[in-house]
Amino acid sequence: MRRGVAEGPHLPGVVAMATDRERTLYAGAAGQRGEDAPMTTDTVLAIFSTTKAVTATAVLQLAEEGLLDLDAPASSYVPALGEVQVLEGFSEDGSLRLRPPARPVTTRMLLLHTAGFGYDIFNESYARLMRENKRPSVTSGTRASLMTPLLFDPGESWEYGSNIDWAGQVVEAVTGQRLGAVMRERIFSALGMDSTGFVLTPAMRTRLARMHQRGEDGALKVIAGFELPQEPEVEMGGHGLYSTAEDYLRFIRMWLNDGAGPNGPLLRPETVAMAATNGLGPTLKIRTLPGVKRHLSHDAEFFPGMPKSWSLSFMINDEAAPTGRSAGSLAWAGLANLYFWIDRTAGIGGFWGTQLFPFADPAALANFEAFETAVYRSLTPR
Repeated sequence: MRRGVAEGPHLPGVVAMATDRERTLYAGAAGQRGEDAPMTTDTVLAIFSTTKAVTATAVLQLAEEGLLDLDAPASSYVPALGEVQVLEGFSEDGSLRLRPPARPVTTRMLLLHTAGFGYDIFNESYARLMRENKRPSVTSGTRASLMTPLLFDPGESWEYGSNIDWAGQVVEAVTGQRLGAVMRERIFSALGMDSTGFVLTPAMRTRLARMHQRGEDGALKVIAGFELPQEPEVEMGGHGLYSTAEDYLRFIRMWLNDGAGPNGPLLRPETVAMAATNGLGPTLKIRTLPGVKRHLSHDAEFFPGMPKSWSLSFMINDEAAPTGRSAGSLAWAGLANLYFWIDRTAGIGGFWGTQLFPFADPAALANFEAFETAVYRSLTPR
């Protein structure tokens, strides 16, 4: 981490932690979180899509309790999902050519990213939709931003997108509560995640890291005043949380322990086992995320050339990774270059984070992979 911050292309403040099933194995940080303020393990970060696994956990809890059927039409909980149609293309005047979907979207499809929703960051049709039809981005936290068409019939392909934002709406419909309140009651309080939420508390704000943009010349620039919407119309289950490395490690440890928290189970072991299994079938694999909006993301793929699947709701590496990560491990990332993994076979997990656009920054990915590799090497008998 010190090398990543000190040597070009420089990284801003970086924090990384690793855990086994029982305790923190490593906690460290380098660089600055703010002017004259060092990065620390309790620094508050906008964690973007690492939010998704937390939302999925809430969905699984409700399914366990019989309050939610993963395979029922999700429109039975959120009627607006029944209004969504499939995008077949654009007419000459720029209007959308739409048709009804062949089958309804289910909550399982939302968790698997097979429902058909996309992101304008990674899909050109969605980028055109936002550009020409003036649709708001999901980062606006508005209900209107969710009302986008499907890119294919539900269940027929894999496309990374706003699916988990919709899953969060299912949680709200089932519980009658805001998503953040459900997470606090069911997950954060149980795990001691006191610095995690959609809304920054005064205490969290004092430890908030600055967001950075890397320019084409490689230089870093602070994005002054960057902040995800506070008290948004919709608490976005796909990207809206703020958290710390310390808090997220507690969440990782729960998944390493078959759903057990320090004061009792959050999920049953059989639910964790089901959720940690490839849900795409034997042939469908996830693919490179093309960086359509280059200021926000490079083309992104973990372990290029290796087959990768998707679960409820994590990436799975189907083969052992060169870092030491076991085949079948769970992982994902956040847009501002945050990365985590959960190796349930080896009983090891970790989190690496910074606040930097665009996603899949080569220096950030190299530093994360070096950290993960060092964790596994430190545990290998010499």
